[in-house]
Amino acid sequence: MDQFKGQPRLPKFAVPKRYDLRLTPDLVACTFTGTVAIDLDVVADTRFIVLNAADLAFNDASVSFTPHNSSQALAAPKVSLFEEDEILVLEFAENLPHGVGVLQMAFDGILSDKMKGFYKSTYEHNGEKKNMAVTQFEPADARRCFPCWDEPACKATFKITLEVPSDLVALSNMPVVEEKVNGSVKVVSYQESPIMSTYLVAIVVGLFDYVEDHTSDGIKVRVYCQVGKADQGKFALHVGAKTLDLFKEYFAVPYPLPKIDMIAIPDFAAGAMENYGLVTYRETALLYDEQHSAASNKQRVATVVAHELAHQWFGNLVTMEWWTHLWLNEGFATWVSYLATDSLFPEWKIWTQFLDESTEGLRLDGLEESHPIEVEVNHASEIDEIFDAISYRKGASVIRMLQSYLGAEVFQQKSLAAYVKRHAYSNAKTEDLWTALEEGSGEPVNKLMSSWTKQMGYPVVSAKLKDGKLELEQSRFLSSGSPGEGQWIVPVTLCCGSYDVRKNFLLESKSGAYDIKELLGCSIGDGTCSWIKINVDQAGFYRVKYDDSLAAGLRKATESQRLTAIDRYGILDDSFALCMARQQSLASLLTLISAYKKELDYTVLSNLIVISYKVVKIAADVSSELTSGIKQFFIGVFQLAAGRLGWDPKQGESHLDAMLRGEVLTALTAFGHDETLKEAIRRFDAFLADRNTSLLPPDLRRAAYVAVMQRANKSDKSGYESLLKVYRETDLSQEKTRILGSLACCPDPSIVQDVLNFVLSDEVRNQDAVYGLSGVSWEGREVAWKWLQEKWEYIEKTWGSGFLLTRFISAVVSSFASFEKAKEVQEYFITRSKPSMARTLKQSIEKVHINANWVESIKKEDNLTHLVAQLSSN
Repeated sequence: MDQFKGQPRLPKFAVPKRYDLRLTPDLVACTFTGTVAIDLDVVADTRFIVLNAADLAFNDASVSFTPHNSSQALAAPKVSLFEEDEILVLEFAENLPHGVGVLQMAFDGILSDKMKGFYKSTYEHNGEKKNMAVTQFEPADARRCFPCWDEPACKATFKITLEVPSDLVALSNMPVVEEKVNGSVKVVSYQESPIMSTYLVAIVVGLFDYVEDHTSDGIKVRVYCQVGKADQGKFALHVGAKTLDLFKEYFAVPYPLPKIDMIAIPDFAAGAMENYGLVTYRETALLYDEQHSAASNKQRVATVVAHELAHQWFGNLVTMEWWTHLWLNEGFATWVSYLATDSLFPEWKIWTQFLDESTEGLRLDGLEESHPIEVEVNHASEIDEIFDAISYRKGASVIRMLQSYLGAEVFQQKSLAAYVKRHAYSNAKTEDLWTALEEGSGEPVNKLMSSWTKQMGYPVVSAKLKDGKLELEQSRFLSSGSPGEGQWIVPVTLCCGSYDVRKNFLLESKSGAYDIKELLGCSIGDGTCSWIKINVDQAGFYRVKYDDSLAAGLRKATESQRLTAIDRYGILDDSFALCMARQQSLASLLTLISAYKKELDYTVLSNLIVISYKVVKIAADVSSELTSGIKQFFIGVFQLAAGRLGWDPKQGESHLDAMLRGEVLTALTAFGHDETLKEAIRRFDAFLADRNTSLLPPDLRRAAYVAVMQRANKSDKSGYESLLKVYRETDLSQEKTRILGSLACCPDPSIVQDVLNFVLSDEVRNQDAVYGLSGVSWEGREVAWKWLQEKWEYIEKTWGSGFLLTRFISAVVSSFASFEKAKEVQEYFITRSKPSMARTLKQSIEKVHINANWVESIKKEDNLTHLVAQLSSN
C-alpha cells in the first residue's frame, strides 16, 4: 500500500462515472452519517482502489465492489485511511475485473466549525441559537464529506438524497424530485446532476426565507437568506436573473441547469463559491439593505454575483484539468464579471474601476516571491495559497490585455463561444483556450501569451527621447528595486498629444528605437505633440518608466486634465511603484501628486487615497516632522473633492460620488483634519441617539468610525465603547465588518491591544476576525506582533486548516519597515511554518525588506520637508 503514499495525484486504475450519495446530518450533535454507491469503470489491472477521504470513519464491513453482470459482491479485506495523504486505499484479494462495477461503503464524520468540507454554521432564530449544515468543497474538501475522486478532471454525475429534520429547508445542486415526510424527519431526493467535478457538489440544510424570479427563458432563480432578511436578497436576485440572460448570449450556450439558487451563509471563509446550481455566499457579498448598506456594498454584491454566475459556464461546464490552470476559472470569471456589471450599470464606469484589480495583481507580482499564473501544484495542501491576486487579478488583466489586442468581436464570437462548446462537460488546459483564440484570430496567441502565464513577474518599459527617436527597453520590474530576469512579448500602445494619434505594436526584443515622425506623423515639441503616453488605457499588464522630459509633459497633461481618467490613474500608479522600488525619488512622486489637486474621478482619487496611506506610514518610519508635513500635503490634495462633495448626499447624485464621499472624508479624518474630525464625531453622536438619522448614511459611517477611534485613548474609552455597542446591536454583516475594519486604527497601543483581544472573542465570527487586523495603526504594529506571537497556538488551531491563517500573517507582518524586524519574524516562524503558509510568510518578509530599503533611501533625500511645505502652500 505504501506505493500510493506521497503522490500528487490519484492513480488512474478506476474512473468514477456516477455517485449515489445519501447523507443524514445531525444538527444537534454536529455529526453526520452517509452511504455512497459509486459506479466505477475499472480500466487497468489492479487489486487496489485508491480514492480521496479525510476526517471520515469507515465501517470496513460495508465496503464492497460488485462487478457489472455479477450478483457477487467482492469484500475488501484491507481498508486503510492515510490521513496525511488524504487517501483511502481498498485492497481486494485478487485483481478486479475490467469494466463497470459498483463500489459501496458507509461512513460517518463530524460537522466541524472549520468552514470547509461538510460543516456547521450558526444563526439565531427567535432569539435561539441554531446550527445549519453547509458544504464548501473547493479546492479539495469534498473528501471530508464523502469518499470520492476529488480531482477536477474526475467528473461524474451525482444523485443525492438527504435525511433531515422535516421543518428545515434542504438544498442541493439540482431541484427536488421527491420529498417524503415521516414525522419529525423527511427524506429529500434530488434530480441527478449533469457531469461535474466533486468540488462543485453542494448541500445546505437550515431555516431560510427566499425571494424568486425567472430568466427570460424560464430558469428559476432564487436568493435564500436567514428568516426575516428576504428583502435584502432582492438586489442580488435582479442582478442574477439579468446576468444569466447576458451570459447565455455571450457564451452562445444556454445555462445548463433547470434552476439556480444563491444563498447567504453566516459563517463562510471565502467571498462566495460557484457550486453548480447552488451558489453559496458570505452575507456581505449577497445581501443589500437599502437603509444600512453603502454604495460600495451594492457594487460588491453585483460584481460577486456576476463572477459566480460566470463560473457556471467557465469553471463548471468547462473545468480546468488540474489546479495549475486555476487561473482559467478565476481570472476569466473576474474579467467577465466586469463585462456583466458594466452592461447592467454603465453609470458605475466599472471598467475604469477594473484598474484596481490590475494594480493588486501588479503589486503581488512585483515580489520576488510571486509565482507564475500557471503554477505547479504537487499536493492538495498547496492549492489554497494560489487563490490569490495572481490567479484572479493578474489572470483577469492578461485576458483584458489579450482581448484589447485581438479586438472584442474576434475574442468573443469567433473564439470563446467555440472554446465553451468544444470543451462543454469536460476539462481544459490553458493551451486549449489559446488554440481557440488562435483559430478565431489568426494571431500567434500561444506564443504571445506564454510569456505572461508561464513565467512570473512582468516588465517595466523604460522610455526616453533621443534625437527624435523613442527608445524603449524592457526589464523585469521588482518592488525591491533589484534587477530581475525575464523577457515578454509586450503589446505597446502609445499616443502623442491627443488620442486621435495612436499606434500599436509588439515589443518582442529587450529594446527598440522608433522614429516618432515615422511612427506617429508628429514631432515632440512641435506644438502638436506635447506629451507621449505609453500603455494607453492601461490595457497592458506592465509599468512604464519615463525619462524626466517625458514625465514633465505627462504631469502637465494630467494637471490640465487632457488625459483620460484611466491614463491619469496609470501614470500615478506606475510612479508610486517606481518610488517604492527606489527608481524614483519621493520628491518626484509628491510633485506629480500635486498635479492631482483638481482630480474628481472616483477611481483615480480612490487609488490616490490608498497611496496616501502608504506614503504617510512609510514617512512615519523616517521622521515625525516629515509625517506631519505629508499629512498636511494630502489634506490639501483632497480639499477640492471634499468641498465639492460635502457631507450630505445630494438628490440624484451618482453611485460613484456616494462612494467617493466616504473615502475622501475617511482619509481626512485619518490624517487628523480637525474640522472633518469634529463634524464626523458630531454626526456619530446623532447616530448613537437615533440609528435611523439621516446625518450618518451608510456611505459616511466608516469616516465617522475612524474619527471616533482617532480620538479614543486609554483615559477616555467612551467612543470605542459606543462603537462596540453599535457592533453588538446590528445584525447586518456589512455593518459589523465596517466597524471591525475601523477599530484598530486607534493611535493608542493599549486600545489596539483591546481590539485584538476582542477580535478573538466569540462576539466575532471566525471568518471576520481578519477584518479587525486590516487597519492596525502605525503606533499599534508592535502590539499586534506581540499579540500574534502570544496567541499563535490558538490562532493556528482555529484557522490553521484554511487560507484565512495566511491573512493573519500578512496583515500583522507586512507593515513593518526594519531589517531587524524581518529577521525576528523569520526566526519566530522557523519552527512554526508549514507548507500552506510558506509562500505568504516569504512574501510578507520580503515586503518588510522593501519598506526598510525605501525608508533608508527617503532619509537620504535632501530638503524633502522643505519641498513638502512648498507643495502644500501652492
